[in-house]
Amino acid sequence: MKDQAWFDALEAKIPVGGVRTRFAPSPTGYMHIGNMRTALYTWLIARKAGGKFLLRIEDTDQGRLVQDATEIIYRTLKGAGLTWDEGPDVGGPVGPYIQTERRDLYMPYAELLVQRGCAYRCFCEKTESEEDSGDFSRGDDPCRSLSPEESEARAKAGEPYVIRQKIPHEGSTTFRDEIFGEITAPNADLDDQVLMKRDGLPTYNFANVIDDHLMGITHVVRGTEYLSSTPKYNLLYEGFGWEKPAYIHCSPIMRDAQHKLSKRHGDPTYDDLLNQGYLKEAILNYIALLGWSPAGEREFFTLPELVEAFDLKGMSKSPAIFDPVKLTYFNSAYLRGMSPEDFHAAAKPYIQQAAAGMDTALIASLLQQRCEKLSDIPGQLGFLKELPEYETELFNNKKSKSDAASSIEMLEAAIPRVEQLSPWTKDGVHDGLMGLAEELGVKNAKLLWPVRIALSGQTVTPGGAVEICCLLGREEALRRLRLGLARLKAGQEG
Repeated sequence: MKDQAWFDALEAKIPVGGVRTRFAPSPTGYMHIGNMRTALYTWLIARKAGGKFLLRIEDTDQGRLVQDATEIIYRTLKGAGLTWDEGPDVGGPVGPYIQTERRDLYMPYAELLVQRGCAYRCFCEKTESEEDSGDFSRGDDPCRSLSPEESEARAKAGEPYVIRQKIPHEGSTTFRDEIFGEITAPNADLDDQVLMKRDGLPTYNFANVIDDHLMGITHVVRGTEYLSSTPKYNLLYEGFGWEKPAYIHCSPIMRDAQHKLSKRHGDPTYDDLLNQGYLKEAILNYIALLGWSPAGEREFFTLPELVEAFDLKGMSKSPAIFDPVKLTYFNSAYLRGMSPEDFHAAAKPYIQQAAAGMDTALIASLLQQRCEKLSDIPGQLGFLKELPEYETELFNNKKSKSDAASSIEMLEAAIPRVEQLSPWTKDGVHDGLMGLAEELGVKNAKLLWPVRIALSGQTVTPGGAVEICCLLGREEALRRLRLGLARLKAGQEG
């Protein structure tokens, strides 16, 4: 058992004054949307108050660890702009910030609770899963009533044990949540959860209470699934005589009315959304609104604007449904709002997948107002790499007053003009085709519709006949125009 000076030294290190929040993920893979929202809310609370945001890695569940997952956490949060003031990589006054590196801290605190009658050693044989879940009826546990002398003797004899929290039989425990208000739980409904496992590592429920206190955490943000455990956390704080933090339990994010969003069921992680062509700014803006409503009708916020607008009063008790259609709406608005240079930079890798060697800046300028997700771009440009099979019915268009016969006439006139165009620039192609329409005495659409169909094999394209001509180059444009003309003539003859 550590002496009082050891505990006092740790207490003396705890920062006092100001808001301190923490995001404490387990390194078990890519960040799912619920975790990312928790990180965002935790970060916003700290930044709004001018406080400190801490990153702590909770790796005590060794069986679920994923290689490189800690690096994924760093990369994900930094990429999203959620920088931290203290953490494993940047240090701080209350480190280390990785739980397994703090393992020597937990047993002395558990033994202190045993000494105070708030916990007990349990020598019963239980499976590891039972220990982790805390699913154990204290009424059937003979170890709960062991005398301190017998418990101590069995421990000194080397008999393996866990340390369990000793929940009072009578009364109730009340805590206050910033969203849900006061919640009271009868103590009879609370189990004697395991605090320390046989391997000497703490359970999540114990370690996070110790770490939150020793790190001076003032606001704890987590999901509503932890509401039922919070009375037990409160009893731990009371057993130590510590001040409790403010609790903020966030409502779940749902796939639909019945099912929570879950990576186990194939729902996307934050990285999945980035890979699907969503911008980080759009994702963060959207998930901020899954459980929080700003004052007024405004929907779009940059990260600094979210800091200014965020208020716990806007938090909802009701579950939020993740709607990919709404996220896509946000994303398209962000894409349209980018500067042409920034959009070109973001879109360029996707453009090159389908249009290698072509003018990516021109293509980007055509796509920006038509793009919903960056990952849609290769599909929108597929016709540039290879002319798709198409039916000659596409040449029929009421608005441009085009049909097979008029399209043949227009293409027969366009082909020699395209052969002669000089210079081969966007302005040169534009002036040449517009001049041809004027010479033919037809509206521009009557000429440009069949030219676009022949060039693309599609009725909807980013850009029109002029831009597609420029991108394909003279030789390929002429090949496609001639092919279109031949198809139309074959259809007429048939």
